Amino acid sequence: MTRTPPTAAELALVDEVSHCGLTATPHQLERWRAKRWLAPTNQWTDPVTSALRPDIVHRAAWLAALSRPGRGISWIGWTFWALDGTEQTGALLRDALIRTIQLPLRQAGITLAQIPHGDGDTAFETRQNLAERLLQGRRAIGKDLDGLLRAHAATAGITLPEPRTISNPFDTTLIRVGARLLTGGMADVSPEELTDAWGSVWTGPREQLDRITAAHLAADEAGTDLRSLSPLAHGLPGLVRALEQADTRLLCEAVRACTKASSTLMKLLLERADAEMLAELMDDVMWDQWVRAGGIAPASRLGEAAITMSTVQYLLVPGWAKDLHHYQDRMDRLVTAPTPADSVPPLRHTP
Repeated sequence: MTRTPPTAAELALVDEVSHCGLTATPHQLERWRAKRWLAPTNQWTDPVTSALRPDIVHRAAWLAALSRPGRGISWIGWTFWALDGTEQTGALLRDALIRTIQLPLRQAGITLAQIPHGDGDTAFETRQNLAERLLQGRRAIGKDLDGLLRAHAATAGITLPEPRTISNPFDTTLIRVGARLLTGGMADVSPEELTDAWGSVWTGPREQLDRITAAHLAADEAGTDLRSLSPLAHGLPGLVRALEQADTRLLCEAVRACTKASSTLMKLLLERADAEMLAELMDDVMWDQWVRAGGIAPASRLGEAAITMSTVQYLLVPGWAKDLHHYQDRMDRLVTAPTPADSVPPLRHTP
């Protein structure tokens, strides 16, 4: 099929991108428009001067820098949708998040409709069997980011703060409980099972775990179930429902915040991993609540899953969004701070 000759606007944008030291083709511009990463051509120019808008040139240059033959740009494309924040890009973003959050089901050959509701024995047993299917063929993760960084620092002769919570959020014991939470929510896992699972991998101060357990017991006596506040209170169906019902403006805000935070974190860990910086990053509740459990987001399906779970927490966990914004401020200060001489060698691989 003969392609339509490039327009004057397309040729002008290609030329502007080349002035940035990058390469873009009219065919790429067409594809970026089709993906809704780049605005329609009739929005590229200033209505008064007819010159290309600087933000359009900037966006095209970014896309040119990110594009690699045979490879997609993964969740970075979601960032562009979230930045634009229109109903159309918001719908694309919502669909991408919902599709990603159901990936464990698709990998196991399960559909959302196969997860039964209700507290009957048959429904419960079916959910347990589905949870076992989710675990089949899953690769165990020996060390998470925290463990990798500590080993990396030890090689360089640098001591980091002691762990404060669990040894590995991807421990097999926790993952088995997590699979049951995905299929059945909190109703399918007893408080005792959850406490035992956490206790088996707890490396922080024992008093802290005891305080958490005591808080749950006190809430139960008062008629309040703190577990109902968890994003997994109603399992994967509940997470999908939350994304379906989320306000578009808030959804875009959440993705903007989570993608910016992950990008900043990656920059710090790859380029500025000195002992002082790592200690400061670890000295915050978000190290355990976010960094270790999904802060790292490579441009892959794994990264898409990390951004999706961060977005869910941003939307559903009380106080989580505020904590992430505070952590972003802390990371921004670290990015601009001078680098001390006693640096940990930059990480070359991330989990």
